[in-house]
Amino acid sequence: MIVGVARETKSDEYRVALLPVGAELLKKDGHTVLIEKNAGIGSGYPDEEYAKAGAKIIETPDEIYAKSDMIVSVKEPQPQEIEHLRKDQIVFCYFHFAASRALTEGCLKRGIAAVAFETLEAPQGGLPLLKPMSEVAGKMSIQEGAKYLEKPMMGRGILLGGVAGVEPATVLILGGGIVGTNAARVAAGLGAHVILMDVNIERLRYLEEVMPANVHTVYCDPHAVRRYVTQADLVVGAVLIYGGRAPHLVTKDMLPKMKAGAVIVDVSVDQGGCIETIRPTTHKQPTYIVDEVVHYGVANMPGAVGRTSTQALDNATIPYVRELAGKGLDAFLKKDHGRANALNMRGGKITHPAVIESFPDLPHA
Repeated sequence: MIVGVARETKSDEYRVALLPVGAELLKKDGHTVLIEKNAGIGSGYPDEEYAKAGAKIIETPDEIYAKSDMIVSVKEPQPQEIEHLRKDQIVFCYFHFAASRALTEGCLKRGIAAVAFETLEAPQGGLPLLKPMSEVAGKMSIQEGAKYLEKPMMGRGILLGGVAGVEPATVLILGGGIVGTNAARVAAGLGAHVILMDVNIERLRYLEEVMPANVHTVYCDPHAVRRYVTQADLVVGAVLIYGGRAPHLVTKDMLPKMKAGAVIVDVSVDQGGCIETIRPTTHKQPTYIVDEVVHYGVANMPGAVGRTSTQALDNATIPYVRELAGKGLDAFLKKDHGRANALNMRGGKITHPAVIESFPDLPHA
């Protein structure tokens, strides 16, 4: 199989979908690997390393898309890339279709086989290709939130952990999964007062046992959200709906009751966001203000730490890339239920239930 990796074109996206070692392993498996020139530069991997590993360096993305049987990317195809996709071409990346009708319609029109990182399940359960980036995003949410609480960033002008004689900030985390757990650990480590909310009682019991003493678990219901959002200096949206759109837990009518200069970091923005007033932003222009509350909505947070993120992501994806290239799509999908769930669309029809639920009027299997 010919496996192609084009340079990421999303704003401030510095990750690359394949490490040089991945190119070497695919080459040993008998595949041809095409890498766009400078695709790895943002993560610190020059073309020479890919060439040494056996990949062919290609000057333009057009040639990558024209020649490749499978495209491996990090982020979803951007508008200028969708037009280059071919019927039945396998595209393996993060899609998050439920958050974008334009992306969904564009990919359906091209007739690709969309295999999504975020819906591939491990045999033992869990989302192995979403987990590493959730870890990065969770930790970054506190790092970014602490920065934007500073007064020059239009925040409240407070230090997350406080100091002797001055109380720490209150951090509200909505969701106790991988993102929320990592966010809570970092916030707690900095000395903040942390409220961690989830709807899974068993998960809350587990978190209550393993989290530091300054992390307090609360069952997530509308009354609790309304209560604690008014106390929060920093709110982290960490809700994950498998393959679907995130629900709005913080509604726009709650914002006027929040503290002036409070900060919202919605990690679930790439799934539509769990904050009603959130919208996607970029690393160059990461924030905006609604009702005196700072909103941070960067949809590719891990892209800012490209080297760390690329290594973490590729460690998880390369076994599946090799398997998909070696077995072919049909055999890959038949192996188990978790791999079958990775397919989001094929032949111009949506195949994943969560995406069908988001766009019931679009063609589906």
